[in-house]
Amino acid sequence: MAIRNLRLEGDEILKKKSREVEIIDEKIQTLIDDMIETMHKYNGVGLAAVQVGILKRVIVIDLYDDNGPIVLINPVIVKTKGEQEVEEGCLSFPNQFAKVIRPAEVVAEYTNREGKRMQVKAKELLAQAICHEIDHLNGEVFMDKIIPGTLEYVEPQKEE
Repeated sequence: MAIRNLRLEGDEILKKKSREVEIIDEKIQTLIDDMIETMHKYNGVGLAAVQVGILKRVIVIDLYDDNGPIVLINPVIVKTKGEQEVEEGCLSFPNQFAKVIRPAEVVAEYTNREGKRMQVKAKELLAQAICHEIDHLNGEVFMDKIIPGTLEYVEPQKEE
């Protein structure tokens, strides 16, 4: 397992559409493990493969609850319900936060890392994270969706 380099604001790859994963092989499994490790290192809630420079439809999400990280390969939102105004940040846009409107609930279909097609019903933070990460797979970043006037830059904490 390895920490991958994050692609940051201004990197052209973040605007590109990711490709479907055809086969879940050893390379994809390694990518998934590296993505989880990278997400945890930077205290992220979610990470899309494009954020580590790989144009594949793979996302990992961890709400830091008892369920551990979830892996969604080729995820598709099949249903949304309601809306919520939420504050978002992104590992590709360090220390920047803004409000966006997201669905309050989503149903997403995806393939798990064992190759089984699954469905997840998500609300609140999980729904928000799924939408945010799927946007990445489509070449969209949260900065494209922010409510005008809500962008804030938070000074990083200096390490002692």
